[in-house]
Amino acid sequence: MKGLSQMLPTSRSRSQLRSNRSGSFSEMECSESRRKPHFLGKVFMAAILTTFCVVIVKQPPSFSYSNVFAHHELGVTHVLVTGGAGYIGSHAALRLLKDSYRVTIVDNLSRGNMGAIKALQEQFAEPGRLQFIFADLGNAKAVRKIFSENAFDAVMHFAAVAYVGESMLEPLRYYRNITANTLILLEAMATHDVKTLIYSSTCATYGQPEKMPITEETPQVPINPYGKAKKMAEDIILDFSKKSNMGVTILRYFNVIGSDPDGMLGESPKPELREHGRISGACFDAALGIIPGLKVKGTDYETSDGTCVRDYIDVTDLVDAHVKALDKAEPNKVGIYNVGTGKGRTVKEFVEACKKATGVEIQVEYLNRRPGDYAEVYSDPSRIQRELNWTAQNTDLLKSLQVAWNWQKYHRHGYGSPLAMAF
Repeated sequence: MKGLSQMLPTSRSRSQLRSNRSGSFSEMECSESRRKPHFLGKVFMAAILTTFCVVIVKQPPSFSYSNVFAHHELGVTHVLVTGGAGYIGSHAALRLLKDSYRVTIVDNLSRGNMGAIKALQEQFAEPGRLQFIFADLGNAKAVRKIFSENAFDAVMHFAAVAYVGESMLEPLRYYRNITANTLILLEAMATHDVKTLIYSSTCATYGQPEKMPITEETPQVPINPYGKAKKMAEDIILDFSKKSNMGVTILRYFNVIGSDPDGMLGESPKPELREHGRISGACFDAALGIIPGLKVKGTDYETSDGTCVRDYIDVTDLVDAHVKALDKAEPNKVGIYNVGTGKGRTVKEFVEACKKATGVEIQVEYLNRRPGDYAEVYSDPSRIQRELNWTAQNTDLLKSLQVAWNWQKYHRHGYGSPLAMAF
């Protein structure tokens, strides 16, 4: 609009025009010879302005910041992050933004937090960096519209319900949310020729393996609807990749802990979902007095102390694996990787570390096994180390818990109500 401002009269010239028009009514009425040139000048100026505005309207939308997400830009990678308001997705969006990617987050806020979006928007407020779209991936029409209005170079697909116990109670919800929604997303990617997909999968697809550690060749025999739904989604992705030139990376990760070291983001499950949540969340809730104590389900497993063994991966390491996968993605190439530390720790070990991190003597109640759980799961991450040059850096369990605890202490009520923060 700079050209337009140059063509318009300045404030000084406008004041001069007003002073010239300030003569008596009789002078203006009787000066016919002076009126006609003035009238013709106004018509001429209006014609020029109209022509200029038409030219501006016809310019490519890329000149407008509001439309920058709708066009590919040389040297800029635009990543769609589904579920980007959630725990892992928001941390991935933060890392992408720090690395100068352009990010669009799509989330229905059923599990995510508007507070995480607000935190990211405040940190990366400059135009063309981040946009948030409130939408449900189960709505195929909405997904098609999102893809038609945005120019994505890659997709990181995190959006999913992700609690083993809940999946046993609501299996159809898990198949719809994980498997069916992934199919809708793939169809939109195919229609709009988006060639790169980084898929958030899980070690739950392996079920209860006969041997440890788990490699990518370990048979996938999931034992709960969460793992089954994720495996089905993997199968759909892999079948589709054979008939397209899409670059696909499937990351099967283990138990995620920790939070952003700078304190911007953390884990904040909805209150009604706390009973299904991660053990780290339950430990912190107990330390904060939100719940009276910690309930550990299962003490009779064939492990060193009878409790489950898990591979705890720091969320910052996890998102680093996603970014490395994105950087190395190539057309017609499929990569499947375990993302873990390669070391298993029992639940009792975890609880003791949580007590040290919080400085609170958390009360622990030991209960029967939870349906759908498995005794021992930890990874062999050698393939991702070899092919993506990725290795977990934050393997000190106590330190990861201390970082997460620092966020929890100052966010006792999490990010707050999504509706309250949205309006």
